[in-house]
Amino acid sequence: MFRKGSKAYSIFNIKCPRCHESDMFETSSYSFSKPFDMKERCDKCNEDFFPEPGYYYGAMFLSYIFTAFFSIGFVLFFHWVLDWSTAASFGLLILVLGIFFVYIFRLARALYINIHVHYSPTAIEDGKERGSTASAAAHFGR
Repeated sequence: MFRKGSKAYSIFNIKCPRCHESDMFETSSYSFSKPFDMKERCDKCNEDFFPEPGYYYGAMFLSYIFTAFFSIGFVLFFHWVLDWSTAASFGLLILVLGIFFVYIFRLARALYINIHVHYSPTAIEDGKERGSTASAAAHFGR
């Protein structure tokens, strides 16, 4: 399930959805220097990570949904199961979300682009032939 060629591999490792080789962001997922700087294209297969203006607007909703359900479950678990106070439960939640905020942001973008772009074992060779003039729309759903 988490092997190269699967959507889960690309999403959780935040790799290029086309070739699963290159990282989508310039720094590691736990780096707070340049946390939102995403590469324009894949280093290996030349996949366009920004196919259109405002493309990642949908990723914001995915991030919101994930964070909301995680937060509710987290606070309920610590408050009802472990019998922590509400303030302590929310305090720990804020700390956890503060630490993992960059990873959640990147995970939502990786999930969103993986909905539209599919893995290709020959992506690196195709990318060399394609060059930088390829239309990213040609990759969606095909």
